Amino acid sequence: MNDIKVAIMMGSKTDLPTMEEAAKILKEFGVAYEMKVLSAHRTPKETAKYAEGLKGNGVKVVICGAGGSAALAGVVAAHTTLPVIGIPIESVLNGLDSLLSTVQMPPGVPVAAVAIGKGGAKNAGLLALRILSTYDKDIEKKLEKFNDDQRRRILEERI
Repeated sequence: MNDIKVAIMMGSKTDLPTMEEAAKILKEFGVAYEMKVLSAHRTPKETAKYAEGLKGNGVKVVICGAGGSAALAGVVAAHTTLPVIGIPIESVLNGLDSLLSTVQMPPGVPVAAVAIGKGGAKNAGLLALRILSTYDKDIEKKLEKFNDDQRRRILEERI
């Protein structure tokens, strides 16, 4: 796991279609990641153990996606000092339940939250890259190009 910079965690394999959006962004930028299914509720001991070992394995950022009570990001944040990004997965209340669970962390357990669903997952990947770019100039240059490309595409659009 030495070259893995980002850990992507999800509470269930059913979250994979959403979480793949974060993975696509990381892959596009050439950043190594690992994906794991671990549940805050169904595998609490394994989740805590994995979270506690991330830093020692060279991981720099954690992206967690979960639906419903969406406790995964908070549980992971409670077991590491790494930055944790929470993606609310669409669920019973169209993801609003997941969003509220993700952003309502108690003081001392920070979790960055992005939008609900696939768009949020893409932004989670980009936020992870921005965090990594604070010390990796190659990623910083790729992000600058990504932003320039987005700007250029918008400016070239004709109505």
